[in-house]
Amino acid sequence: MQEITPKICIEGKEVDYLDGSYKSDGGITSAEITFKLPLTYGGMKKLWNKEVTFYLNDFDSAPMFRGWIKRTKETFNDIEIMAMDAFGYMLRGGEQGLAKIILDDRQNLDGLTVGAAIQKAITLAKLDGKLKTDLIGNTSPLISSVREPLRGTLSLKAIIEELISKAIDKTDQSLPRPNIIKIIDDGEYSQLVIELESRLEDTNVKHVFDEYNNIEELSVINKKLPTVITVNGNSVSATFTHDTALEAYDRNYLEVSNDKLTSYAQCKDFAARLFQANLHTQYEYVVESFDGAYLCENEVVRIETDDPQFSGNYRIMGKGISFSPSSYSVNLEINRRPPTLAEYISSRDN
Repeated sequence: MQEITPKICIEGKEVDYLDGSYKSDGGITSAEITFKLPLTYGGMKKLWNKEVTFYLNDFDSAPMFRGWIKRTKETFNDIEIMAMDAFGYMLRGGEQGLAKIILDDRQNLDGLTVGAAIQKAITLAKLDGKLKTDLIGNTSPLISSVREPLRGTLSLKAIIEELISKAIDKTDQSLPRPNIIKIIDDGEYSQLVIELESRLEDTNVKHVFDEYNNIEELSVINKKLPTVITVNGNSVSATFTHDTALEAYDRNYLEVSNDKLTSYAQCKDFAARLFQANLHTQYEYVVESFDGAYLCENEVVRIETDDPQFSGNYRIMGKGISFSPSSYSVNLEINRRPPTLAEYISSRDN
């Protein structure tokens, strides 16, 4: 078992915590850390919005988590603290709900590349103090947001999802790959970066898990399976409903757009293939281990078991860590494929 010495700091000052947990579901979702302080810790009422950093080891140059305190709760035994990362501020905008901006003919993102448009949107939302974009880079391929101008009062999350969905890399001979966006820490700030989704066929496997050495448990997550799929083509639409799946999984909706489709039949066929793609990737897996704490979203790992159903390469989707000053455990959410076919662009769950 790898030795780690978890450390938590509030406003740069290390605190003596009792235990805690870290959770990140990946994608444009908020990572959170919850930990307990002894009742002797003073100034609880002054903790709101204070910066929290979490280090796996005290010698790490950059924290695994950087966020700000959103909730405190005092019990008879301790003080529970919950902090959210910069995505949390983007998604919730403090106490005012979703962070939103107004885009019109005067203030807009027209003509900018996706990276530059996201930078400007974050600045307009006044979140650039918590979420930096110095390292954001750009999508592959490099595209402009000018083809479909965004207008109206829009949430920052919706803007980023719309922009990032436009870029699909088709240089590979296998399925084209989407771009993703995530937060990394440069040791001083939370930085937003754009990456091309990893290829599971790559030999650059970051870590190997096997049932004899470092897998404590492998469990299955049954994802929501879309049973009613609407496809919007070029001035035409079609809806595909799988009646048997609907009876088994209930009515779950998915709507996608593909301007290359010009007929009802093409849209219907496209929707049916989307259902099959989701059916094949219905399950995600959680690896519980004492290993892999430093693994990050979008990295590729390999699972080696005697059961060929589970063996192979997987992509890291999310991560959770439970820890105390003297122990820790890790669970990793992994999947083989994204939930929809990457070659079909502009998908949006409803």
